[in-house]
Amino acid sequence: MSGRILVSCCCLYLMLVLLAAVAAPLLVPHSPYEQNPSARRQPPSSRHWLGTDHLGRDVASRLVHGARVSIGVGLAVVASTVIIGSSVGIAAALRGGRVDGALMRFTDGLFAFPDILLAILIVGFAGPGPIPVIAALTAVGWPAMARLVRGQTLSLRQSPFVRAARAAGASTAHIVFRHLLPHLAGVVLAAATVDLASVVLAESALSFLGIGIPPPHPSWGSLISTGREYMRTDWLLVFIPCTTLSLTVISLNLLGDHLKAKWDSRSAR
Repeated sequence: MSGRILVSCCCLYLMLVLLAAVAAPLLVPHSPYEQNPSARRQPPSSRHWLGTDHLGRDVASRLVHGARVSIGVGLAVVASTVIIGSSVGIAAALRGGRVDGALMRFTDGLFAFPDILLAILIVGFAGPGPIPVIAALTAVGWPAMARLVRGQTLSLRQSPFVRAARAAGASTAHIVFRHLLPHLAGVVLAAATVDLASVVLAESALSFLGIGIPPPHPSWGSLISTGREYMRTDWLLVFIPCTTLSLTVISLNLLGDHLKAKWDSRSAR
């Protein structure tokens, strides 16, 4: 029972974060780019709910708009990862032979590079910005999804309903969309939820290093990086984005684990 309550709390928190990301301009009264030198590093007040930063910008506005950036990049990366990884995994499992060997050896080769270092290398060549960050994190994320989908597809292709469809003369496209994808949806959704947590954390790490989302656009990572310089005197500038990021990553991981457990129990029946 306590586990369900915890998952429910995680879902509620994630819904609030998504709502804040979607309705950011309606929730906060200030622009995240508006600078006010006369109101620098002010404490929380009725005018500035979470205070202001070193340039007089409203922290609450930048935090909420940062959710739009971080979550938006995360969703774009996960969507690309699912599409590419599922396509490669299904193709490798169904074609088999040399196609399977070539695709899996290429996938294994990408695993030889540490994810964050490879992402830093790609962004370093392409330059900072949303598109390079999405491309870099997609490039390091799809191999794991491809391996997962391939393993699931290998077990599903021997199932009675797939054999019956083949015997009835169904095309490969029909088998994939009618029989395989519905059975893969659960495990892919669980993996994508956990991946979203990793992507949000990775994007924040890149922005923290100054090679992710370029300023003055707000990102949770850049907010942490900026607040770190004033940690001794204005600790809220670091604590607030760190707490928001941590709660988001923890909630996504717990939700992903819950979905995976439900899928495993359903598959065991």
